[in-house]
Formats: sequence, C-alpha cells, structure tokens
Amino acid sequence: MQTQRKELNFEGQSVFVGLDVHLKSWTVSIFTEKLHHKTFSQPPKADILSDYLKLNFPNASYFSTYEAGFCGFWAHFRLEELGIRNIVVNPVDVPTTQKDQMRKSDPVDSNKLGRSLRSNELKGIYIPRQETLDDRTLIRVRFTIVKDMVRLKQRIKSFLNLYGIEYPDEFQNTNTHWSKRFINWLKTIQLQYSTGTEALNLLIKEAEQLRLILLEATQKIRALSKTERFSKNIELITSIPGIGLITGIMLLAEIEDIKRFENSDKLAGLIGIVPDCHSSGPSEKKGEMTKRGQYFMRKGIIECSWVAATRDPALSLAYYEYCKRMEPNKAITRIARKLINRIFSVLKNEKKYEFGIVK
Repeated sequence: MQTQRKELNFEGQSVFVGLDVHLKSWTVSIFTEKLHHKTFSQPPKADILSDYLKLNFPNASYFSTYEAGFCGFWAHFRLEELGIRNIVVNPVDVPTTQKDQMRKSDPVDSNKLGRSLRSNELKGIYIPRQETLDDRTLIRVRFTIVKDMVRLKQRIKSFLNLYGIEYPDEFQNTNTHWSKRFINWLKTIQLQYSTGTEALNLLIKEAEQLRLILLEATQKIRALSKTERFSKNIELITSIPGIGLITGIMLLAEIEDIKRFENSDKLAGLIGIVPDCHSSGPSEKKGEMTKRGQYFMRKGIIECSWVAATRDPALSLAYYEYCKRMEPNKAITRIARKLINRIFSVLKNEKKYEFGIVK
C-alpha cells in the first residue's frame, strides 16, 4: 500500500525573491519558476526570510535581489551567509512599465524585482570586500568633514558681513584667511553686546575643533596609504600629475581592483565621465556628462584635471586645443577623460606615469 508523502522537497527547483528594503520593514515577493507564491512584509532581518524559505521551500535554490540604497551591503552579506544568492541592482536599471510608475508602492516594487530576477533581466552591481567598504567610509567621512568646514567658514564670514566688520589690511587677500593669525584676529572682535561676541566665539571654537578632527582624519588616511594593500598603487597613481595622496587613495578605494575593468571606457563609466547620447535615425546628438557615476570619484577627477592641465605639457597642449572650440568647463572634462586613461594605464601595467604622452 502506497503511503502519503509528508515531507516537502524542492530539490532542483529555484525560488526567486524580490526585496523592497526599508529601515523598519522589508516587503518580500516570492516567485517559484512558474508561480507567484506570496507578497508580504517582515522585519528587516535576513534570518527571518531564510527561515521562511527553508520552511516552505526546503532544499530549493534561493535567489534574491534588492535595490542599492541607504542600507548598503550588510543585507547582501548576510543573505549570502545564509545560502541565499543575492544581487544588488541599480534602481534605474530595473525594467519598469508605465503601469508600475503610475501605481508605485512597496508591493509593486518588490513584485517587479522578483519577476525581473526570475526572467534573468537584472545585472547586479559590483560588491566590494568589507575591508574596502570600511576604507571607503573613512575616506568619505573626511570629505564630509571638509564640506562641513567650508560651510562653517562661510557662516563665520556671513556673521562678519551681518555686523559690517571689515578685514584689516593684512587680511584683505583671501589667501591669508583661516591662518593662525586670522583666527587670533577673529577672537579679538568685540561686539556692542556680550551675547553677540559669545555667538561669534562659539563659531570660532567650532571651527577650531573641526580643524582638529580634519587633521586627525587626514593622519589616519596617510597611515592607511602606507599599508601593504595601498603602498604600491599609491606610488603609481600619484606619479600622474595632478593626483595627490588624498585623491589617489580615494580613487584606489573606489576602484578596489583595476583588473575588473576591461578597458578605460569601463572605468570612465564608473566615474561618470561619459556623455549622454540621443540618436534617432540619421540624427545623433551627444549631450552633457551622464548623471550616472560615482560622485566622489567624478568630483575628485575634475579637480585633479585642473591641476594636471597646468603641470603636464601634453595635457596643457590638449587643453589649449580644446578651448579653441569649446568652453573651458567642457574642455576640462576632455582632460579628465585623458586623466582616466592614465590612471587605467599605470595601474594596469604597474608602471609609473611618463610625461609627454598625449593619448
């Protein structure tokens, strides 16, 4: 007599999970190879999802995806540890219909991700090692401190303008601002009432503390550049005119491994130094730089390009020729593209930069 089978076994089958991740909950859509199983909300924990899949689809192969965003990669690493093969996707690369756009919600988004994953329409972004992510965090925190410092300096100058305080003759040149003598002068300013003076002193005190924090962050990054995983490549990348230690180590941390790029075009795509293109029939139009790309890298490359254009004869000549037919700000993006070629070359070939190469 044949007995009833009581155990489930999905061995050889695949289960696909679309995740719409938020701070306090995840919206989960589960698809089998043929059916939509269920859409539900759960606490933002990978272990809960893993337990549900193993209970309802034992021995299956599990695949999941979520959009890159505020939560970073911790969920990805945990899902992988639990045996769920996960990919993180760029939100703008997820196939979307007009219907999805008109009725956008968390269940709709998770369903869209699950269906696209099952159809093999998604391509995951590159996931760096945890060590690299920690290095990036340190470097990005320094960039944030620099931005805060700039804002605080502007706030103090606005304060001076508000009260009509003029700079002494020795500080008429803005290059002399924020030196030790300049800060000592700020401390001598006395307003009509003590509360105004106290307000200025608080701003000055905040600026001094922020400078100390910035100095500490810079020292830690310099120490990082001397470690085994950075010391060799930092010498290579800083041999390129215009690239200093801070920008160099930022680029190395973002790139992680130059071998993952087939050519310099791929590296330029990551940074975002590529033009938009709109073509239809015989008409073809190239626009401004694409909005895609890594913000810190693009900003750093553009800043380095201005310096490189003055120090490298080949880039100086190229910049001069570009300026004959376009605005300086557009010409510098062409120089930035050439600088990316140099970065790719020195890291790929492990040879320091040679002056005078135009390509």
